Amino acid sequence: MSNKFLILIPTYNERYNIKPILKKIKNNFNHSYNVLFIDDNSIDGTREYITKIKTVNKYILLINRKKKLGVGSAHKVGIKYGYKKRYQFIITMDCDGTHDPIYLKKILKFSKDSDLVITNRFKGKNSLKGWSFYRKFITTFRFLFVKFLFGADLDTSGAYRCYNANKIKLKDIMLSKNNSYSFFTESALILWKKNYKIKQLNVSLPKRASGSSKMGYLDLIKGFAYTIYIFFKIRNI
Repeated sequence: MSNKFLILIPTYNERYNIKPILKKIKNNFNHSYNVLFIDDNSIDGTREYITKIKTVNKYILLINRKKKLGVGSAHKVGIKYGYKKRYQFIITMDCDGTHDPIYLKKILKFSKDSDLVITNRFKGKNSLKGWSFYRKFITTFRFLFVKFLFGADLDTSGAYRCYNANKIKLKDIMLSKNNSYSFFTESALILWKKNYKIKQLNVSLPKRASGSSKMGYLDLIKGFAYTIYIFFKIRNI
């Protein structure tokens, strides 16, 4: 194991967000770590930029994929890599500036006596600053929908989280079969159902720094439908 900490960041057309996120990580995380980018064949120069900077920054790793295969799929590829290389902590985050590295120290602190740390956008006041009314409504409704169905007071749809690989079995994470955004809800609820110790860290989530969201209306509809599928699926776990 080269380092104890792996920070996993999937990318698709995030060229101008790479440098800022790396700088913020460096300024807020004083441990030895690797950053693993999983790029889904970006067409804006993201892949080329990461390839260039990783030649002089050995802590940066890159997995190139030939086409867009889904954010959930990218997370699974990165998590498998982390387990294979025997990292203890696998931190996952977005590249768009919404997941502020300022929380990395607290995430790590929470991880030392838990199995999974997930960030929660609904416990603090004004935590979705700058978001449109529509985005706030959909995100909050999804949180309440999961809470109603499962009785789990968890912000399951967020990708900013930390897996303690010494405590969570890889096969349990991979029980989540979704390769899109529902991977986050499915994996969190599976681990919750299996009685892993989950801690939540209250965070603020600003709107993305640049670029546009990859989530469309169809993704939202599929997400709600898949959540109902999860409800029936995990009853037998």
